[in-house]
Amino acid sequence: MSSRPEDSSADQATTGEAPGGQTPGSPGAGGPPGAGGRDRDAAGRDRDAAGRARNARPRDALGRPLPRGATGDKRIPDDLALPPTQALRLAQELLDSDRPFHAHEVLEASWKSAPAAERDLWQGLAQIAVGLTHARRGNAHGASALLRRGADRVAGYADEPPHGIDAAGICRAAREMAARIDRDGAGAAGPLSARMIARSPRPGRSGSA
Repeated sequence: MSSRPEDSSADQATTGEAPGGQTPGSPGAGGPPGAGGRDRDAAGRDRDAAGRARNARPRDALGRPLPRGATGDKRIPDDLALPPTQALRLAQELLDSDRPFHAHEVLEASWKSAPAAERDLWQGLAQIAVGLTHARRGNAHGASALLRRGADRVAGYADEPPHGIDAAGICRAAREMAARIDRDGAGAAGPLSARMIARSPRPGRSGSA
């Protein structure tokens, strides 16, 4: 999963990174450098057994790095693979407990494994969660930018949203939050007023869990 909101694959892909590509500083499953097949390269970056960059530093609840050896917040597994409806429910639980960074990791995992026709939707949801993370960190500019970017992607699915996702409601709520932040600062963000799932998926539709 991505280590920082600003390094999120969901965000980086808007500048041309291929879907599924790991961003610089992407964390692994945790643990000290060298554990579980990890090592550090000449630049001091953690690497897994396959040589991919993995940042093993602990993180706080908003994804901010802590000193090595500190007790960090429990992370979402790098290899998380959930059916769409379960991923949405877990992301909603994380948002409800004010853990948008972790919700972004869940949604980003779904984005990376989604069929091509749904990738913009999942990427947009992940970006909205990143925007919420920026807001909780006090970064008003980053928050409003990511909320709007995510809303623009989700808006493309408002007419025929898969998996019962309330695409129209989420898009509207994200844009309203961005406007509040622009007007009154990051502290005015509040929670996302729309729910991930507004209705049960229709029988036979793609993605029912």
